[in-house]
Amino acid sequence: RFFIDHGMGVVIGETSEIGDDVLMYQGVVLGGTSLEKKKRHPTLENNVVIGAGAIVLGAINIGDNARIGAGSVVVTDVPPDATVVGVPGRIGMGFSAKEIQALEHGKLPDPIADAIRFVMKEQEKLKERIKKLEKLENITKHIDKRIEKRKKEIESVFINRSKEGFSKGEGI
Repeated sequence: RFFIDHGMGVVIGETSEIGDDVLMYQGVVLGGTSLEKKKRHPTLENNVVIGAGAIVLGAINIGDNARIGAGSVVVTDVPPDATVVGVPGRIGMGFSAKEIQALEHGKLPDPIADAIRFVMKEQEKLKERIKKLEKLENITKHIDKRIEKRKKEIESVFINRSKEGFSKGEGI
């Protein structure tokens, strides 16, 4: 048994193998990585769920009960019971067994927000170092209040929210 929900735009390569109770959403691609006449498309084991727009490329194996989040690009094997998200696909961490089983899309991590938050924290550290150097050299700096106001607005979106909130789907 195999089900394609909203089946438009689905591509299943000729050497793909699909197990029982697999669910794929619209726009999924099970693609190959060469034109050679050999096994070049994915193998999906049993009870796999692939979210909308996900791309699974190459002669790789997607293990039993694996979940692939919408829009992910998977190019390496996925072990059984794993949840994969992102580009390139990475195995998700920090989810309960219940969340993994349900693949609750609103609770997937937001790697873009994580990256922005990291860069902003690093920038703040650098600004503190520069401030100390300016103080040592008696350099005064004019502070643009408009920029500081906008910075606080951005921080309220990315920095001041808990990591828990971002990783549990709070998003931006």
